Amino acid sequence: MEIWDAILDGIIDTVKLIPFLFLTYLVMEYIEHHTSDRTRAAIRRSDKFGPLVGGLLGAFPQCGFSAAAASLYAGRVITGGTLIAVFLSTSDEMLPIFLSHRVDAGLIIRILAIKVVYGVIAGFVVDFLFRSLNVRKIGAGIHGICEAEHCDCEKGIFSSSIRHTLSITLYIFLVSVGLNLFLELVGTQNLENIIFNQPVIGELLAGLIGLIPNCAASVALTTMYLDGAMSAGAMMSGLMVGAGVGILVLARANRNRKESAKIIVILYAAGVIGGLLTRFLRLL
Repeated sequence: MEIWDAILDGIIDTVKLIPFLFLTYLVMEYIEHHTSDRTRAAIRRSDKFGPLVGGLLGAFPQCGFSAAAASLYAGRVITGGTLIAVFLSTSDEMLPIFLSHRVDAGLIIRILAIKVVYGVIAGFVVDFLFRSLNVRKIGAGIHGICEAEHCDCEKGIFSSSIRHTLSITLYIFLVSVGLNLFLELVGTQNLENIIFNQPVIGELLAGLIGLIPNCAASVALTTMYLDGAMSAGAMMSGLMVGAGVGILVLARANRNRKESAKIIVILYAAGVIGGLLTRFLRLL
């Protein structure tokens, strides 16, 4: 029964992402095929505000925005800082769980505000410090994605977008099922016994849980916090690192593996620092 539950949950998690993925690839294909030099220049100039926009969009409680941002980064449409801003601010399943437990609205707003503000600041810092992750040519990476997936993009943006979407959807589904089985076997209670409320250690371990590229990670983190098994700082560390399936999409779509690994390391470090700041500054 556990296997079938894991498969069913994997199907549900994956199906919810399909509209986001398809629209993202459709936009990317349009950029490659139809964007003029003037439009490309306008997009490039707007990149300096990318982390601000990314941080605000990431606050929506859906995995889809992080997945879309990862695809756009792989296509060199947004900067690494914008991607980090989205990843840090994305809420995943936190908000629905808080609402279902009737958590005080003031606390929810504070958590969302901290994630957004910190995500925006971290995004600008990343763009400033890690110039190699910045956009060099709008849409330059989109053709590389097409070549890697042999999608025959010349046949039209609609058909190639469908092919891209199906390819990444299958990848996400297989990994999601495996992760669901793992979490089912390990159990949330066992995770609670590992994390506790220990300073620093709690933030470091919660950040590792946040790296699990599945919405179930945010469910576990939020539930443990509500059960009193995790401090606010540890929860924030895990939720900031937790970018849902965005990490999966980045690993699949971005051809530069070292660059993807660098982004994941930056994400983990930024999330843990954010959690520690939350704890020691008593932001929650």
